[in-house]
Amino acid sequence: MRQAFPKTLEAMEAESVDEIPVGPEWQYEPKWDGFRCLAYRNGNDVDLRSKSGQPLARYFPDIVNAVAQVDCGRFILDGEIVIQVNGHLSFDDLQLRLHPAESRVRKLAAATPAQFIVFDLLAAPEAPALHEQPLAERRAALDAFAAGHFPPGGSLRLSPATSEIATAKHWFGEAGTSLDGLIAKRTDLPYRAGKRDGMVKIKPYRTADCVIGGFRFAEKKRVVGSLLLGLYDSEGRLNHVGFCSGLKAKDKPALTKKLGKLVEPPGFTGRAPGGPSRWSTKRSSEWQPLRPELVVEVSFDHVSGERFRHGTGFVRWRPEKAPSQCTMEQLHQHRSESLARLLDTQPGKTAKARKPRSKP
Repeated sequence: MRQAFPKTLEAMEAESVDEIPVGPEWQYEPKWDGFRCLAYRNGNDVDLRSKSGQPLARYFPDIVNAVAQVDCGRFILDGEIVIQVNGHLSFDDLQLRLHPAESRVRKLAAATPAQFIVFDLLAAPEAPALHEQPLAERRAALDAFAAGHFPPGGSLRLSPATSEIATAKHWFGEAGTSLDGLIAKRTDLPYRAGKRDGMVKIKPYRTADCVIGGFRFAEKKRVVGSLLLGLYDSEGRLNHVGFCSGLKAKDKPALTKKLGKLVEPPGFTGRAPGGPSRWSTKRSSEWQPLRPELVVEVSFDHVSGERFRHGTGFVRWRPEKAPSQCTMEQLHQHRSESLARLLDTQPGKTAKARKPRSKP
């Protein structure tokens, strides 16, 4: 009996862990800084879906076209949509694609075309239920599929993968502008659609000392809800770079009283916190400016456009550090390997990834 070709699948998710798992059952891949995407091809129809199942095709007509050009009529690919700028991935340019105007999206697609980095094959004409097979078989099938169908140097690229822990640690050490960390997958498990028990993600965390340039009150409570973080640029301006909300409830009343004594405009002399938007509430757009006297150490995972991409974690107060010492240079990390270098192998040749060069 012929197996049915799946119409939709939930994306396999990853559990966050602190350490890289080690063992012969693990395969390692770079964690790309982009939008997760499942690409469906059924004849002339192409559908792109985000991890949450939302349609992406209207925002990435260049990827739709690339998938439609593959000389195979039916397949499902799992991967990451990315945009490369000057050899490195730009999450900011990727976010610009989420624009309501089709004309704007097509203009951006022409100026900064996207790429689809593929790391799993879930269905193909000869294996419509490939997602039910263990990763070891799916990866072998993906290597062969990419070698036979991905045009060299095109928008569809094969993500490298390795079973060697030394290579995995090298990739993890390169996390920065192109990589967002490391992914580890169990090679003996089928595609765990919508589940997290077969894949883990490991992300690097760094710390920075920041000036408190302002704060926001907690919703419905007159105590501090989040601290607004600032760093000085080369011209001496204090720029808003993110927020920290990981404060203990028992400490908030005393901290609120302490911050109240420092309220004084402008708070930030360079880039300031944004105003109201379609995503913000009245409370989230209001903030209290402070004299730049307090310094706090926070942990963070990623920087985008000289801002913390996500909320930061409170580490400790730094009363011994002068606010003027808190500069933007803390965010200027080393440039990770270029996208071209990480993807420099031909399709079908990436299962054994390039080893890091040994030190002299």
